[in-house]
Amino acid sequence: MRAMRAETFSGYQGLKLVELPKPAVTKGKVLVRITAAGVTPLDHTILSGKFHGSKAPLVLGNEGAGVVEEGGGTDFPVGSRVMFFGAYGAFEDGTNSEWVAVRKEDLCLIPDNVDDVSAAGIPVAYLTAQVALTLAGFRAGKTVLAPAIGGSIGNAVTQLARALGAKHAISSTTNHAKAEQAKALGFNEVIDTSLEKLGDGVRRITSGYGADIVVDGIGGEVLSEALGVLALGGSLTTLGYSASRKTTIDVINLIVPQASILST
Repeated sequence: MRAMRAETFSGYQGLKLVELPKPAVTKGKVLVRITAAGVTPLDHTILSGKFHGSKAPLVLGNEGAGVVEEGGGTDFPVGSRVMFFGAYGAFEDGTNSEWVAVRKEDLCLIPDNVDDVSAAGIPVAYLTAQVALTLAGFRAGKTVLAPAIGGSIGNAVTQLARALGAKHAISSTTNHAKAEQAKALGFNEVIDTSLEKLGDGVRRITSGYGADIVVDGIGGEVLSEALGVLALGGSLTTLGYSASRKTTIDVINLIVPQASILST
């Protein structure tokens, strides 16, 4: 089978299209023909040599969608459309290939009204969003901020929080056109940081209250700014660094509201 494999972790030049044996189906695993592979920041981190534990050569791809060809039993009959994620693309060969032998417990049936390409991008973002909200103690009526509506985590957290009854489900973008597009799609609490600061926008939307829960996948200055909008007893969960892995925080933003920083 064909696979796009990282021969070395030296950037995109380390990728090479190779021919590999088709995976064998063993006990507890299901052979899935890949129809769409998700792309996540983890791929870039691994390919850049900044993720400890992964070893080259490695087929990247942490999530994907496809069709069951063998080993699914009655739970996942042959021909079933499935999506999945797990250790694939990090500690074992992933979804940037034609077939993957997937652990049965990692599989989920794709609803009929969701196409394979969309399904391939659901597991990492939405499960991460769900875990982050749960660990932060989310419940209906809370105010949630998830910066970057154009990013997978910002978008997923905002959608889930709103669906689960958040008082405010706030996000942001640095791009005015994206802000307008987001509003057209029904995201009516998106802060356009080309027009106002993140903190000012949160305080405007919440009438000065702030955010009970912040879930940040951006890092850098965004994390620092978001920390400054926490309400009394609030928490910030950091789980990404697309802008930067480093930031500077004002500890007063933790001490005064008796807030906390979490990670997932």
